[in-house]
Amino acid sequence: MKLVVAYIQPEKITDVKQALYAADVFKISVTNAMGCGQQKGYHETYRGVDVEVNLLKKTRLEIAVNAEYVDATVEAIVKGARTGNIGDGKIFVLPLERCVRIRTGEEGSEAVG
Repeated sequence: MKLVVAYIQPEKITDVKQALYAADVFKISVTNAMGCGQQKGYHETYRGVDVEVNLLKKTRLEIAVNAEYVDATVEAIVKGARTGNIGDGKIFVLPLERCVRIRTGEEGSEAVG
């Protein structure tokens, strides 16, 4: 079992969800996040004052998958999120030590589904 964590541009969430659904990955958690990476933010003027905006809006996806779905999940996220520009995001694949389905008490691969 693995936990796939991805940070993507907020406007790409619909494309990523469609790509995940096409790859038979349906269980996903989505949260709003802020951060910066290589793009380092930008400057803007607000009421005559120069403001540095270095925390940009991102969308964080968390997807628990069984081992056989890891590659398909990563490929779907890349397919849906890639624009070719700096700031497209990052994907992290982490080991998932334990998973328990609360409703039934199932554990492991059966709980992930």
